[in-house]
Amino acid sequence: MDWVSSQKTFIPAGHPRRVSLIGSTGSIGTQGLDVIDGAPELFTVAAISGGYNLERLAQQAVKHRPALVGSAVESKEELARAIQQAAEQASVSGYAPELAVGELAATEVAAYTEADVVLNGITGAIGLAPTIAALEAGHLLALANKESLIIGGQVVKQIAAPGQISPVDSEHSALAQALRSGAPEEVAKLLVTASGGPFFGYSYEQLRNVTPAQALAHPTWDMGRMVTTNSATMVNKALEVIEAHLLFDVPLEKIEPVVHRQSIIHSMVEFIDGSVIAQASPPDMRLPIALGINWPHRVPGAAKACDFSTAASWTFEPLDEEVFTAVKLAKQAASASGTHMALYNAANEVAVDAFHDGKIGFTDIVETIERVLNEYTPASDELSVATVMDTDRWARAHAAKIVEAKA
Repeated sequence: MDWVSSQKTFIPAGHPRRVSLIGSTGSIGTQGLDVIDGAPELFTVAAISGGYNLERLAQQAVKHRPALVGSAVESKEELARAIQQAAEQASVSGYAPELAVGELAATEVAAYTEADVVLNGITGAIGLAPTIAALEAGHLLALANKESLIIGGQVVKQIAAPGQISPVDSEHSALAQALRSGAPEEVAKLLVTASGGPFFGYSYEQLRNVTPAQALAHPTWDMGRMVTTNSATMVNKALEVIEAHLLFDVPLEKIEPVVHRQSIIHSMVEFIDGSVIAQASPPDMRLPIALGINWPHRVPGAAKACDFSTAASWTFEPLDEEVFTAVKLAKQAASASGTHMALYNAANEVAVDAFHDGKIGFTDIVETIERVLNEYTPASDELSVATVMDTDRWARAHAAKIVEAKA
C-alpha cells in the first residue's frame, strides 16, 4: 500500500471526529480516552464497549456520555444498573444511553453509524468480527487488535478501502510514518524493532525453567497477560512481522526483526538508496493511538518527545532466531496458506493460558504452535470469514488436546 497517497478522505470535515472504542476498559481503550480527553476540539466519544468490568465501563460512560454502551455481560438490566449507580455517584442525571450486551456487543458498537473512527483495542481473535463490522460500516479503523488482521488476512484486506486501516501498534505506526518518506518501489526493507523482552540473551535450556511471573515482568511496556507473554516468547514480534506484511504489502523476506533494548526507535524503513528512516519517541502508547484515530494528521502534545539535552545510547542487535523461533515459524505459516496464521494465533492463545495455569512450560508455548501447524490438513482452499473461524476452532481444540497430554 502507498502510505504517501492513501489518505483517508471519507471522514467529514468541520466537526470533531466521533470515536467508538472497542475494549474501552483495557490498556489501549483507557489510553485512547486519555487522548480524547486531551484534545476535545478534535475528538468526541461516540460509543464504547468493554468486557466484564462494569464499574469501570459505567464510570467511563458517565464521564464521556457516549450514545451507545456495550458490554460482554448478558443482561441489559445489569449494565443499566451499573451506569445508574455511576451516574448517582457523579451527580449526573438524565443520561440514558442505548445498550448492547452479550457476545455481539463489541461488533454492534463497531458498526455504530454515528461514528467516524473505531479504535479496536481488544486482544485476540475475538477482535475479527468488530474489525470487519467497522470496515463494512465505512469507518476509519484504528487497529490495535493485530490478531484480526493476521488471522483474517486477505479477507480483511478485501473489505478495507485504501487508507481505511490506520495502525496503532507502535511498530506499525512508526513504519507508516517512515513510509511516507518514499514511494513503494523505493522500499528495500522494513526493520521491526523488538525490546527483546525479559529473556534477551537466554539459551533455550534457560527458557525451559521460566515462570509465569518472570514472563510477565516486561522491561518496558505495561501490557495485559496475553500480549506481555507473547512479547516474552517473541510471538508478539512474529505477529507484528506478519501484520507489517499485510498492512504495507512488503514481502516477508524484506521484513526483519531487530532487537532495540531501549524501545525508543519503534521501527525503521530502509530505502533502495541506503537511507534508513526511523521514528523515535519515548515508549508511550498515547502517541500511536492519537495518530491512529486522527490519521493522517498529528495531535499536538499527544506525548513527550525525546530529550536530546541529556546523553543517551541506543543499541541494535539481531534477534537470536535459533532460540526464539516464533518469527521464523510465523513466516513459514503465512507462506503456507491463507488460514495457517489463524492456526498459529489460536494455538498460541490456548498455550499461553495453559502456561499461566501451570499445565505446560514456557518453551511448550511455541512448541505447541509448531505441532498444531504440522498436524493440520486444510479442508478447503476457500478463503472466507467462515473458513477462518472454522480453522480457529479446530486449532483451539487440537492445541487443547496437546496441552492436556503434557499436563
